[in-house]
Amino acid sequence: MATIKDVAKQAGVSISTVSHVLNGTRFVSEDKALRVREAVKALNYKPSAVARSLKTNKTYTIGMLTGSNANPFFAEVIHGVEATCYERGYHLVLCNSDDNLDKQASYLQTLEEKRIDGLLVMSAHSDQGFFEMLRDRCQWPLVVLDCQAPGLEADVIMEDPEQGGYEATRHLLDHGHRSIACISGPAELSPSSQRLAGYHRALEESGIPAENGWIVEGRLTAESGFEAANRLLDGLEVGQQPPSALFVGNDLMAMGVICALQTRGYRIPDDISVIGYDDIELASYTSPPLTTIHQPKAELGRLAADTLIKRIENPGRSHEIKTLRSTLVERQSVKTTM
Repeated sequence: MATIKDVAKQAGVSISTVSHVLNGTRFVSEDKALRVREAVKALNYKPSAVARSLKTNKTYTIGMLTGSNANPFFAEVIHGVEATCYERGYHLVLCNSDDNLDKQASYLQTLEEKRIDGLLVMSAHSDQGFFEMLRDRCQWPLVVLDCQAPGLEADVIMEDPEQGGYEATRHLLDHGHRSIACISGPAELSPSSQRLAGYHRALEESGIPAENGWIVEGRLTAESGFEAANRLLDGLEVGQQPPSALFVGNDLMAMGVICALQTRGYRIPDDISVIGYDDIELASYTSPPLTTIHQPKAELGRLAADTLIKRIENPGRSHEIKTLRSTLVERQSVKTTM
């Protein structure tokens, strides 16, 4: 394997000149620079990443700590992160913690050993212990995705979940629905609680009180959506009609909800309409295709990675909260009742 000494010898220049050409750290005449580049190509020289990191104190490596790769929402965000890292010359180290505090601590140790330049965090659970651990141990530039970052020196990239919850419920109201239930995500998660707040705001604007027992909490999985829909229907009083529509806090739960309703003999949307949240790719292929709130997932990932790289390159910048706008995607799971 060729070394920098071999390149310098073939190009007829000093080792420091080769280093300046490769790293762009000092002006080198065009003639010498051309000889260096030709020698690098002829020898198939690959600069040592370790040596480069020792010299520049940068590894061009970003860590990303996620709650779960199983949720397609996370996968689509990560795709945007990865694309931007590749375009900007950074490597991505992805750590899936399953929202387990011990695994999160272990991964932080691993990322310290890898000498990453910055950290992206996207967790499905806003555990206070996790945020305290980040505050105490995170020594890198930090960007948090899709939730608030209490007590952290971090940039935050997220969509507006309260407005998204409002627009989802408003869509059902505009289609004539007046008995609207909600299957929300975990109350301790800020995006879930804010989507629920948007649901309440839309109902209050229309003068419609939320029915007792018509707000059921799920855990953001299809299985929990299935179970939540059954709890909702099992809780109906004798002779009480089911809601005409359901706002569900994410698409995975909405898929479980649709399965539960159809298992009980309800037709979607003829008997009960369903609207989800996230617009994961699978939402187009449910039966019927799911009306949902589209989160700009790839854009979220790209913006987060870009923000982190800018923070790495300019650490003195003020921290920001950047909010992306979600949009409604109409498919076939909501009917008009007017």
